[in-house]
Amino acid sequence: MSDNRLSVFKTYKLYVGGKFPRSESGRVYEVTDSKGKWLANAPRSSRKDARDAVVAARKAFGGWSGATAYNRGQILYRVAEMLEGRKDQFVREVADAEGLSKSKAAALVDAAIDRWVWYAGWTDKIGQVVGGANPVAGPFFNLSTPEPTGVVAVLAPQESSFLGLVSVIAPVIATGNTAVVIASADAPLPALSLGEVLATSDLPGGVVNILSGRTAEIAAPLASHQDVNAIDLTGADAALAKELEIAAADNLKRVRRGDDDFDWSADPGTHRLTAFLETKTVWHPTGALGTSGSSY
Repeated sequence: MSDNRLSVFKTYKLYVGGKFPRSESGRVYEVTDSKGKWLANAPRSSRKDARDAVVAARKAFGGWSGATAYNRGQILYRVAEMLEGRKDQFVREVADAEGLSKSKAAALVDAAIDRWVWYAGWTDKIGQVVGGANPVAGPFFNLSTPEPTGVVAVLAPQESSFLGLVSVIAPVIATGNTAVVIASADAPLPALSLGEVLATSDLPGGVVNILSGRTAEIAAPLASHQDVNAIDLTGADAALAKELEIAAADNLKRVRRGDDDFDWSADPGTHRLTAFLETKTVWHPTGALGTSGSSY
């Protein structure tokens, strides 16, 4: 085989609505490794890309939130399976993105795969943990049930290009929400490759939408978008987080503030699962057949 064969460089694209568009603006920006070596050109998402991602997430919400928790768990587990088969690629991308040795990058990728399995196991259990029957005075059944908030904008952590990314996406969709994710600005390649895995993991198109570019530029229209129900500010610095939180107040979005110096390798617990759940409480009279009851 000729030693003069040209390298086939990967073209990274956004992941929106189950498809892989380039930014509608046609803009790209250079992504480099920790030593400044060029790795690839990543799409620089525009406000229009952000709006398109919200439309896709809203369209997917009804089917995804209406799926059984068991089915969602199966799909999240399938994501872990697909990542396991492409582990070498992600180890390489994480090593380049975070300036790590291959062994340290492999440990992070393994942890990210395990994180998908962790959340897959919680999909059909979180309802029993945070819901249940409530003791009330009077002849009534009073039941509380968690339901997904809706479309969630997620600002992925800037420093943890893959384990942190998975740790903010998986709990959002495990509970039936759909997500518009802004990847780390300086290290977006693992996130964009994750889109390729999600597309082949039985996850319906639009459940997760992944954008790359300048975080502030993409996050601003998402924070003020009237069809975005919640926002996770993990990847925002203090100044940007304050700006986005003010914008989010226009339509009373649920806001999750970022974690300062969070150890992404730590036990994730359930706090991210419950961050974007709403509680529906149903009252029903006891001993009255045929009565429809009421809820709020």
